[in-house]
Amino acid sequence: MTHRPATTGRPPGLRPIAGAGLALLLTVAPLSGLPVARAAAPGPRDAPCAASEPYRSGTSGYHTFRIPAALQVPGGALLAFAEGRRNSAADDGDIDLVLRRSFDGGCTWEPLQVVADAGADTAGNPVPVIDPYSGDVVLLSCRTIAGATEGQIRTGAVASSTRRVYVQRSADGGGHFSAQEDITASVKPADWRWYATGPGHAVALRSGPHRGRLLAPGNHSSARTGHDGAHSLLSDDGGRSWRVGYDTSASGGMPTLNESTLAELPDGRVYISSRDHDSATQGARADAYSADGGGSLSVPFRPQPGIAGPAVEGSVFQVPGRRGEAPLLYSGPSDPKDRRGMQVRISEDDGASWRPWWTVSEDPAAYSDLVETASGAVGLLYETGPLTYHDTIRFVLVPDQAPSARSRSEAGHTYGRSSGTPGNSAP
Repeated sequence: MTHRPATTGRPPGLRPIAGAGLALLLTVAPLSGLPVARAAAPGPRDAPCAASEPYRSGTSGYHTFRIPAALQVPGGALLAFAEGRRNSAADDGDIDLVLRRSFDGGCTWEPLQVVADAGADTAGNPVPVIDPYSGDVVLLSCRTIAGATEGQIRTGAVASSTRRVYVQRSADGGGHFSAQEDITASVKPADWRWYATGPGHAVALRSGPHRGRLLAPGNHSSARTGHDGAHSLLSDDGGRSWRVGYDTSASGGMPTLNESTLAELPDGRVYISSRDHDSATQGARADAYSADGGGSLSVPFRPQPGIAGPAVEGSVFQVPGRRGEAPLLYSGPSDPKDRRGMQVRISEDDGASWRPWWTVSEDPAAYSDLVETASGAVGLLYETGPLTYHDTIRFVLVPDQAPSARSRSEAGHTYGRSSGTPGNSAP
């Protein structure tokens, strides 16, 4: 796998860690009024490494590993969740939720743990987050029971109740997890058929009247409308109870939205980016904003032409800092049609416009998740491989510098303050 070099052109808000060229130094402001644990100072084992491979398909008794989700435990391990698919690469069948932990910033990984095993059925779509009150890891996920498939659920060939939603907790940084607790009744209306959490990390809001709220993205299909929709899941008690926030299918929004990712912006609004399956729109993503902590949309979903690529999951991450100084990052494949060319894009105007920042490689690539590590570096956990995008799940650190001058010329843009590609206007 070939990585493009990082040289010059650091935007405001991105500062290098001394001695670590592949890092972003993030100034993390504590959540006012909440006892947030602080990450421990890097020790001898925390020296960043360029890349690692927590999952390789065909190992540990699994045919394929897919659907990465990443989370840094304050003062503890970096967690890399995935789906362990026992018998094939298919989205249905015998699938477990699995986890590997790293105590050195993603260089090496502890042995694989099974977090949820649904027997011959499917457990998947991991969405982890830290509860800032307790410090617990809270993990949302879904299960398909009774041998059902997504196609059967979407068409109504089987009962919609065969697709269910769960939550788990870990009080020891991911070492052990509670049994799955079924929360379907509180987060899945009766007329929804298919349902998916995330995948990828959720967020704990850090500011405003809803600070401390756990906010996760989801998507569903509606039996009433026959369309897909995006929604949010909210918890104001540290993940003990959950409810639905915004729901695009109820508000008559875009009918083709799928997997979503979200981030809290420096001004407290929430930015949401969604996979869009409408082939008639420009590009393959849409975005929206919420001004009330994910309860509703202040700006509805609209196509985002600044992020071109195939129809696929993506990840957004807000670099902590003041508005105008801290960029918003997006990761996803950059090829306009095929799942290949994993790229990190950058926005300096709260997601209104985007431009390329770093192309990790031109290899096949698909799902990804961005995460802040204990050392302050931004990491990327993503699917990739030389032959298919699900050969491995790889972890890399995002460079604090822009690609080379040659790459900048080829890409047709400059680094530093820029108007970027015309896109949606942030309110």
